[in-house]
Amino acid sequence: MVGVYYRPPDQGDHIEEAFLLQLQKASRSQALVLLGDFNHPDISWKSVTVSCRQSKKLLECTEDNFLSQVIDSPTRGHVILDLLVTNAREIIGDIKIGGSRDHGLVDFAVLRHKGQVKSKFKTLNFRKLTSKCSRS
Repeated sequence: MVGVYYRPPDQGDHIEEAFLLQLQKASRSQALVLLGDFNHPDISWKSVTVSCRQSKKLLECTEDNFLSQVIDSPTRGHVILDLLVTNAREIIGDIKIGGSRDHGLVDFAVLRHKGQVKSKFKTLNFRKLTSKCSRS
C-alpha cells in the first residue's frame, strides 16, 4: 500500500487521532509506504525525542506498529518535515532529497516483484471518522 499525507501545522486533535487510527490499521498491510509532509519539526528522528504531545503520539504510533522513518536528511531548513514511513524498509530504494532551500523534494523508488500487478485505490475518509470522534 502506498499513501500520501499532508498534515497542516494547526491540525486539530480529532483529525490527528483519526489519522493515527488509520495509520495503525494500514500498518497491518503486507507492505506500507507512506510519504508526506507531517509538520512535526520538534521530532528528532536521530535521537528519537520529541517536545510536543502530538509529536509524541506520532512517534509512539510508528514505534508501536513497527514502522520506520526512512528519510535522514533535512527537508525544510534544518528539520525533517517530510517523512517516508514504512513497515518494509527493504522495498524503498534510491532516496534523493533535493530542490529549493525552502522545501526539499523527496525522490525514491518502491521496489516490487515483477509478478505483482495488482493495483487497488482507496481514499481514506477522515470526515466520517472525525464526526464519530466529535460525538463521543
